[in-house]
Amino acid sequence: MAVSDFKALQKWAKIPKNIQQIMTSNVFCPKCGVTTIVNYTINDDKYGILLIGTCIKCGSEVRRLVEDE
Repeated sequence: MAVSDFKALQKWAKIPKNIQQIMTSNVFCPKCGVTTIVNYTINDDKYGILLIGTCIKCGSEVRRLVEDE
């Protein structure tokens, strides 16, 4: 995991570890379907936290938005 935004990291740190794991292992890849995101960065987004990384299965770029409550 790389951090490109301190505010996003603060939001991410408030999410329990078990929920973080569920979120990173439930990402949609257009080639593989449901997959796990790896080598991701954490970015602040107006809707929450945006994880940008690669699919563990095929290496394609995937994204996961974790919405603010």
